Amino acid sequence: MRFQAMDLDLSESFETTGRVPETSLLKLHRGVYNRIIDQFNGGVPIAVHLSTHVDAPMGSGLGSSSALVVSMVAAFCELLSIPLGEYEIARLAFDIERIDLKLNGGRQDQYAATFGGFNYMEFGADERVVVNPLRIRPHIHNELEASILLTFTGASRESAKIIDAQSQSVTGGGVSLEAMHQLKLEANQMKEALLFGRIGQMAEILRSGWEAKKRTSKTVSTPEVEKLFDTVLKNGAMAGKLSGAGGGGFALFLVDPDRRPALMKIIEEETNATPVVCRLIVEGVNSWVAPG
Repeated sequence: MRFQAMDLDLSESFETTGRVPETSLLKLHRGVYNRIIDQFNGGVPIAVHLSTHVDAPMGSGLGSSSALVVSMVAAFCELLSIPLGEYEIARLAFDIERIDLKLNGGRQDQYAATFGGFNYMEFGADERVVVNPLRIRPHIHNELEASILLTFTGASRESAKIIDAQSQSVTGGGVSLEAMHQLKLEANQMKEALLFGRIGQMAEILRSGWEAKKRTSKTVSTPEVEKLFDTVLKNGAMAGKLSGAGGGGFALFLVDPDRRPALMKIIEEETNATPVVCRLIVEGVNSWVAPG
């Protein structure tokens, strides 16, 4: 049995005799494999070569870890003919990351990766999740995609540590808790602005949300991030925020499509960050058996 992460240039092999030990360097692979054989294969080990590749760097803030877990779960469902629906795949991926591997974080990334597209997600106190697909008209989709400038700050970070700091701040109440309530309110406002294609209003909400996010913990932003934001905003971007927990990773900016090429050049020349053009996909996780 072999695990391989091609983007990390890591590979490890094990005897196919039972669960993969905790000494495995590829803990996401280990978590998925162990849960699958325990829950769906009666504890019987499987001789597999599990090979993965992730385009985004570790600590990107783009939910790449959850997307990887979701993809591996879907692949095993295909291999073992496990009849799981989208909600079940997302919940299983969440359980593997948050319960089995004890990695702190929310549950939105697993559902976003599983369902794909534009969704308004509701998370209940009883762990109930409802994913409401949003019908975005093609011209709104295209305009939003053309207005997004994704930028790698050049610094990866460990989201769990930042989330721990946010949790401690929120538990204490005060400003951090108020900021969390504001972020929740702005999610509703962002949904309406998106449905109507109001990019300018989306930028206002994004700007307000970034300021609220920074109030949840001192670890969310850094001097380097603030310098990047100053450069991008003074050169024409409407608004921006760090993706994921913050602290580094990728920043998402909204900018007039006509100004985007020039702004990308400025970022490359005046900062240590790297601008990236991204696409907004409408499909979620997909698995298949290779022909032949």
